[in-house]
Amino acid sequence: MPGITLLGLGPGDPAKLTREAWDVLSSADEIWLRTTQHPTVAGLPAGLELNSFDSLYESGETFEQVYAAIVEKVLELGKRPQGVIYAVPGDPFVAEATGPAVAQRARTLGLPLHIVNGLSFLEPVFAALGLDPYPRLSLVDAIELSQAHVAAFPPDVPLLVAQIYSQIVAAEVKTTLNTVYPDQHPVRLVHAAGTKEEIVEDIPLYEVDRSKHLGLLTALYVPPLGEGTSFEAFQEIVAHLRAPDGCPWDREQTHASLRPHLLEEAYEALAALDSGEPAEMVEEFGDLLLQIVLNAQIASEEGDFTMADVLKGIHDKIVRRHPHVFGEIQIDSVQGVLKNWEKLKEAERADNGNQDKGLLDGVPLALPALTQAQEYQDRAVRVGFDWPEIGGVLEKIVEEVEEVRRASDEAELAAELGDLFFALVNLSRWEKVDAESALRAANGRFKQRFGYIEQAAKARNVKLSDMTLEEMESLWQEAKRK
Repeated sequence: MPGITLLGLGPGDPAKLTREAWDVLSSADEIWLRTTQHPTVAGLPAGLELNSFDSLYESGETFEQVYAAIVEKVLELGKRPQGVIYAVPGDPFVAEATGPAVAQRARTLGLPLHIVNGLSFLEPVFAALGLDPYPRLSLVDAIELSQAHVAAFPPDVPLLVAQIYSQIVAAEVKTTLNTVYPDQHPVRLVHAAGTKEEIVEDIPLYEVDRSKHLGLLTALYVPPLGEGTSFEAFQEIVAHLRAPDGCPWDREQTHASLRPHLLEEAYEALAALDSGEPAEMVEEFGDLLLQIVLNAQIASEEGDFTMADVLKGIHDKIVRRHPHVFGEIQIDSVQGVLKNWEKLKEAERADNGNQDKGLLDGVPLALPALTQAQEYQDRAVRVGFDWPEIGGVLEKIVEEVEEVRRASDEAELAAELGDLFFALVNLSRWEKVDAESALRAANGRFKQRFGYIEQAAKARNVKLSDMTLEEMESLWQEAKRK
């Protein structure tokens, strides 16, 4: 048959070859196999000359290089007068990188193309699991998942991981899945589905790389983590709140009306961070996320932008501002990263027509004063505006204290106190201490110790206003000791 015939060999049992595939193979003289490591190969028609690309797997450094070499060779063979039959496990268009690539290139080159579909690995796997994948299922390649840092799919949807062919791949897949799923999450390993050697193992997630049956025909099924565990599900519930059958309060909200709630939740999230309590962080981060998603939902309804726009925007910004991670630039130090960061932002301002904006113009005016001061200083330092050593910072603080002492009127005193605060923030920055958090912690200690004085006064049946300063100071020191 001239041109290229893409042929699917089915899941592994020769009996599961399609009638069309068997007829094509029976009338052929030769066949080119992506790999001979497939059970169906043993049951192919007698007298058929078998050629394979197995040697490329040994010489190629990556799967991408191997697949690219296979595609080029198949196209070359397809130009012969007799054409080529290129056979792959399963179906040419299911979990098969070379099939679609060959088809696309063949059509571009004008080569005749004939497709002989096969039973993919999916149907036997679903049968082995007793599972109907409809209406939702995530299908992920094991190699791609093993190289990821997080499990990037909704965990409230069933997951099928294909081609877990070795213990190493299984271990890497497990590590990635552990970013979302707990060790004890029940999973199912399906080996050699659709063949006489089919095995299904029900095990906890942490055991997936310990199975003795891992091989080329192994797939992993991961049941859903539970309702409400995906970002998509959260978007749906927020959209429901805004729907006609949703909540009257949520339907009335606008960006302006939500502004104080966003600010409040941000501060509560900071308080949770200060507490160091994981349970509090989980709750407050959730409350803060609600504000973000709710504002995005309002914008979507008004046709301004969508959550996808928000995600795409920050995705592109992160990639653009981290060329040392996602590009070719080599930067070895934090200071180098910050200097390059400012160069990139300056270029962005020029591209956006904001070249007249200064380095500090991007700092929000609504920030708390200490945070704003530290951010101003951080940005100035990125372009080299800083004391050469901490001694200069300490001398500046002493200088500002003297100027406070010499202040002659209320306006001058306020200005000098401001300069002193600014100098103290600079010391915090030098010592890598967040000034805002440090002052909030000091406020907390003051509140706790003063509360101790109040409780002691109540225990003595004495009013605070009737206590002497010496009595309160004694209790204050007692609170510090405790």
